[in-house]
Amino acid sequence: MKTNISALMSLISEYERYLNSRCYSIKGYAINTSVEELDGRVNVIEDNKEEFDLDLKEIERSATELSKLKGILYDRNNEFKLSDGRSIQQAIVDNTNLRKLKSTYEQLLMLKDSKKRVTEVNNSYFECKKVNFDSKQLRERLEEIDNEIQKTDFEISKLNSVEFEI
Repeated sequence: MKTNISALMSLISEYERYLNSRCYSIKGYAINTSVEELDGRVNVIEDNKEEFDLDLKEIERSATELSKLKGILYDRNNEFKLSDGRSIQQAIVDNTNLRKLKSTYEQLLMLKDSKKRVTEVNNSYFECKKVNFDSKQLRERLEEIDNEIQKTDFEISKLNSVEFEI
């Protein structure tokens, strides 16, 4: 079957939802219900053994297939290379770290200088707080980071459309 990374990720997502649903629903089949009379007679009201066994086999099969598909995805993410030589997987990790850095820079740029008057019993003064970095340099670096993230995301998306056989 021919596919690409984007379609494979969608298929994996479907398998994960299906597997989660089956894992949740199997709990309903895990219990059999019966009534035991005082004289020892047992009446089975609900026998879920067959449904439970079928669901359990389906969960096992789906988990195996999901592992196989994720293995293919990880292989392709390590096999396909961006123009700078990084694998998709490495680029994803790099972008995750750059996004954390970007968030930190954005938080720092929200800090402002402040001056607050403090009055004590017999003393009065100003408490001055001043940022100890160059906001302009930080903004420039933030823009570089943002451009790098966008460029890498674009290259990843191009590679995600490359077809391969599974």
